[in-house]
Amino acid sequence: MARKNSTTSSLATSALAAAGLLGGFAVAQQTKNRQLSGAVLAAVGVASTASWNAAAGPKVAGALLTTYLVGFGASHPLAKKIGAWPAVSVAAGATAAASLVLTRQG
Repeated sequence: MARKNSTTSSLATSALAAAGLLGGFAVAQQTKNRQLSGAVLAAVGVASTASWNAAAGPKVAGALLTTYLVGFGASHPLAKKIGAWPAVSVAAGATAAASLVLTRQG
């Protein structure tokens, strides 16, 4: 049963991280307020990192936070090539996939 709970937690954190990237962009687009968007990204980044740390330790948490931040940064130039929402979706998907893989227990 512990395995199911850790898998559920890993899935939830992966979804949270992806939602942070998507939601942060949606807030920026709707409100035109970069500070509010940044606050959404930061809050979700902190919550996700705490969960990653609990699930897999500080090294994995650091690697996943880096993935989250690089995904955010990389979505900007990628948006010029494929569009804003597709670029943010790629970043969110990559972050969620990395989270699932790196926090998988056993």
